[in-house]
Amino acid sequence: MQAILDFITGPLNTLAWMYILLPCVAVGGLYFTIRNRGMQFTKFGHAMKNTLGRVFQKQEAKTGSVTPFQALTTALAATVGTGNIIGTSQAIAMGGYGAIFWLWVAALLGMIIKYSEVVLSVHYRERNKKGDWVGGPMYYIVKGMGKGWKWLATLFAIFAILASFGIGNLSQANSITGSLNNAIVSFLPQMEANRDTVSLVAGICLAALTAVALFGGIKRIGKVTELLVPVMSALYIIFTLTVILCNIGNVGTAFQKILVGAFTPKAVLGAASGIALKEALIWGLRRSAFSNEAGLGSAAIAHAAADTQGAVQQGLFGIFEVFADTLVICTLTGLTVVVSGVDIAFGVKPGSELITGAFATVFGDKFASLFVAIALMFFAYSTILGWSLYGTRCAEYLMGMKATKVYQLIFVVMIMVGATTSLDVVWDVADTFNGLMAIPNFIALFALSGVVAKLTKEYFQKQRTLQK
Repeated sequence: MQAILDFITGPLNTLAWMYILLPCVAVGGLYFTIRNRGMQFTKFGHAMKNTLGRVFQKQEAKTGSVTPFQALTTALAATVGTGNIIGTSQAIAMGGYGAIFWLWVAALLGMIIKYSEVVLSVHYRERNKKGDWVGGPMYYIVKGMGKGWKWLATLFAIFAILASFGIGNLSQANSITGSLNNAIVSFLPQMEANRDTVSLVAGICLAALTAVALFGGIKRIGKVTELLVPVMSALYIIFTLTVILCNIGNVGTAFQKILVGAFTPKAVLGAASGIALKEALIWGLRRSAFSNEAGLGSAAIAHAAADTQGAVQQGLFGIFEVFADTLVICTLTGLTVVVSGVDIAFGVKPGSELITGAFATVFGDKFASLFVAIALMFFAYSTILGWSLYGTRCAEYLMGMKATKVYQLIFVVMIMVGATTSLDVVWDVADTFNGLMAIPNFIALFALSGVVAKLTKEYFQKQRTLQK
């Protein structure tokens, strides 16, 4: 078993991320950008107007679907989470300040990748036996590339299910109970001896809350995320901005460290840090992809359920999703850490202690611990909901509607396992299966890039005609 784990977290992880996902994000992002005439830049205003600009408009969805905004928040629920808080902190610690710059670059390319995934997902979606819209890479692989590629769609669905139990379940539940225990102990030190009891109670409550949302179907998940994601994101943004404003004099220096460190890390950190350009580049790209999931194909499953006017219209939400997740929330996390002056142990992968320490410089240790615990609980719970949908759809694709209830029951039980068990290796295993999802997805994205370009061209030609 140890040999298998070493292979999954070692060579297989390196193959999936270093030699497949990251090159595909770079090459694919540039290729899709050129083929779609840089529309994530040239049409950015149009995308914001038709996504963020419609947030406060009343929206209703027909039977078997959710509103475009609910589809967005469900996808954001799976991406806005521990990757934004802990993942960004890890990028800085392992890749230096310059990793944030490469995180931005990956996000700009990720916008067009996520857009392409969503467009294809909506274009090739279908109704299941319940009348719900279903879609995602497994559907656009078969319907777009032909039945001879069904093995590739099956491979994606298997990888996605395995990832749903790791990054979307066990590790998230473990993060929630860990941060909750730390917050309780900071106020009541005597509770240190009761960590197991707190974890068990929290795990049971978390499993029950997930079951209520999950067994209610896509519409109930959409309603929960529609409320949860905007509130938790707004609170986190307010607190990070407070720290940044309290250290406004350090903002210029922070950007200097980020830009210089992106190309010459040792000029900022010194040769003793051991961090070179390769580490800054890899950790920036890696944590960006880990955070916004552009290229993994996961979010396309949620967007396929949207009651939308067309594929491109929903694809615009994919652009906004990466913008909000990475260019806003991850950037604010990174700036909060850098401007606060908190000590960073470069070369050592941190948990939540780095951002907690940054918040503590303004709000104090106890309040910072409490707020990070609450933020992680909301973020991680929303991630559990998002990934529960992804796993359900993949189980349905592989084994039919009857298999979904079995999958959902196992998913709920595993939440309690994650909440009460030390699962350090789960993060590395989940990371590997996340990366493996990109292999079948990128094959389809490259093969069907002409479809995306055609639909995009037709949409904007129609927009110009309407404006005349």
